[in-house]
Amino acid sequence: MPWDEAGMTALTRGIGGEPLPGPAAVHASEGAAVPQYDWCGAWVVHARGSYDMDTITPLADALETAVRRHPKVILDASGITFADSTLLNLLILTHQAGTLRVVAPSPQLRRLCEITGVDGILEIRDTVDAAAAS
Repeated sequence: MPWDEAGMTALTRGIGGEPLPGPAAVHASEGAAVPQYDWCGAWVVHARGSYDMDTITPLADALETAVRRHPKVILDASGITFADSTLLNLLILTHQAGTLRVVAPSPQLRRLCEITGVDGILEIRDTVDAAAAS
């Protein structure tokens, strides 16, 4: 089963692939734009704001598309203000599906990665340039 069917469905969609009702739709419409751009042969996705199960959909969709279309995906995490296990799960699924680099995670996100051991799985870099070069 492809990663998007196994993991992404559980994160953003209910049974049958229908979008989850309720707050997820409200949050998605408020901040659905996820800036993305090409940088030195890598695709950069710039995450901003808070990510939990109610707000993950736009970022999950952006990363899913990016990892399918580009050989290297960089998540610029410098704008993430809050993250929980929903974001960690998304990062692991994206890492398993392709080449992912995480750039400049906030102290809260970095600590979350450390205490869960995810920092040993993900490639974390200080800058987008360093991530593109690695």
